[in-house]
Amino acid sequence: MKKQVCLLALLLCLLPAGGCAASSSALPPLAAAEDTTYPYTTQELYAERNGNRIYGVLYRPQDAGEKLLAVIFSHGFGGTYRVGVPYAQALAEKGYAVYCFDFCGGSYSSQSDGSPLDMSLRTEQADLEAVIRMVQELDFIDADNLFLMGTSQGGAVSAVTAADHPNEIRGLILLYPAFIMAERANELFQSEEEIPNTYYFMWMEVGHEYFASLLGYDIYADIAGYDSDVLLLHGDADTIVPLSASERALEAFPSASLEVLPGAGHGFSGEDESTAICLIEDYLQSHLV
Repeated sequence: MKKQVCLLALLLCLLPAGGCAASSSALPPLAAAEDTTYPYTTQELYAERNGNRIYGVLYRPQDAGEKLLAVIFSHGFGGTYRVGVPYAQALAEKGYAVYCFDFCGGSYSSQSDGSPLDMSLRTEQADLEAVIRMVQELDFIDADNLFLMGTSQGGAVSAVTAADHPNEIRGLILLYPAFIMAERANELFQSEEEIPNTYYFMWMEVGHEYFASLLGYDIYADIAGYDSDVLLLHGDADTIVPLSASERALEAFPSASLEVLPGAGHGFSGEDESTAICLIEDYLQSHLV
């Protein structure tokens, strides 16, 4: 895929019937027409990592085929699986299975085990790897069509995880990914000895390891190990993770495209969320095996 940076054209989401423009590539399983909508069920499912239970909800479309494309959604710093619900609902109606989960210690509201004081980039990567294994074992999931999707810190975690498992991950969708994590850590602390046992960061107290694992870490060099197509979505009014982070990631990934949402901040809602869903659906349709 040729790398490109583009401002969104509304033509990408002309929706006469509430859906996205049809792609010329493969459609979701058994989706005979662009306006096909599937009913879906929700089910609580747990994965496990080192004795910690990881809580999540599976959105499963009905009558969409025996083997379903799967999207695993990872929330950002201080969030929960609920951040992914609007995306999961929209994608399930199009025939995709979506699993949204809480990182262990990912927030004060997490329904997974663990404390925010123990959470770090690496513990969240281990959580995501455990979720991937659980989803792969579901008999109705097409293991050749497994995608990772993440917002903010969950986007960074998804990218690092995909780079370590490139043959298992068909595609990668990153919404305002927090690739500045290491940069922020190195701005705050110059050595591990300076890092306190607990530190109130943004809107949550985290532990020593959160920053220690990021000191001297080059996340852009790490994510370059994922060579399949990547979709980056970022607002140009984001004051938490600047657009420049995704622009730099665009150059780091061997194959990526960046869609810039004019006026959007850190987190999409309203028309920005609808536009993002359109772009995600188009990406998924064009990258099915």
